[in-house]
Amino acid sequence: MYSYPYPRPMLTADCVVTNGRDEVLLVRRGNDPFRGQWALPGGFMEMDETIEHCAVRELREETGIAVSESALRLVGVYSAPGRDPRGRTVTAAYAVRLADGVATAGDDAAEVRWWPLAALPPLAFDHARILTDSLQTRS
Repeated sequence: MYSYPYPRPMLTADCVVTNGRDEVLLVRRGNDPFRGQWALPGGFMEMDETIEHCAVRELREETGIAVSESALRLVGVYSAPGRDPRGRTVTAAYAVRLADGVATAGDDAAEVRWWPLAALPPLAFDHARILTDSLQTRS
C-alpha cells in the first residue's frame, strides 16, 4: 500500500451519456454511499490508466456500453470538498452522445436506465450539477 506524509485526494471519472431521444443514462447505485440512488456511471481511476481510460472502462463495466476515448468530451473537473462522503474526491466528468444504445447493469450498478431529461430522479453526489453543466455546453 502507499504511504504519504500528506493526504491525497482520490480521482474519479464520471460520464454523462445522452442519446438522440433527449435521454440520459443513469445507474442505480448498488453500494454505499448513496446505495439505491441514481447516479452518472463512473468510478475510481486505477494506478495504471489515464483518466479518459477510466471513464471508458467504468462506463463499460457499469452499463455494458463501449465507447472510444476519442468520443469523450470533457465537461469539467469537480473538486468541491465534501462532494463524496468517502473522502476528498476529484472527478473529471465527460459527455458522450450516442445515436442509441442498449445498456445492461454490471459491476456495482444495481440497475441501469435511460431517463428522459425532462423527468429525472434526484441524483447522488453532485451529479445534478455535472449533468446541468454538460447540457449547457453540448453542441
